Amino acid sequence: MARYLIQSPHTKEECLQALDDILAEGPDMLARYDFGCVAGDHTGYATIDARSEDAAREFVPALVRNKARITEVGKFTPEQIRSFHDMK
Repeated sequence: MARYLIQSPHTKEECLQALDDILAEGPDMLARYDFGCVAGDHTGYATIDARSEDAAREFVPALVRNKARITEVGKFTPEQIRSFHDMK
């Protein structure tokens, strides 16, 4: 499993339908998302664990799935950061 950041943009007109679609997947799915809609950034943001980018994309409502940006993300340890300096 890998960790993915989902950015799921939608228009103001699509907003309520996108929210309804996420809620239809259950309250646990809704809890995974943060939204910028109130600030005028009609985007849902979620970080999820999935087997692949394609599997992560399935978490995005079908209405906006083709617009979603899926990025594999991870964390660095202090030791890794020090080793990056050593490689310079």
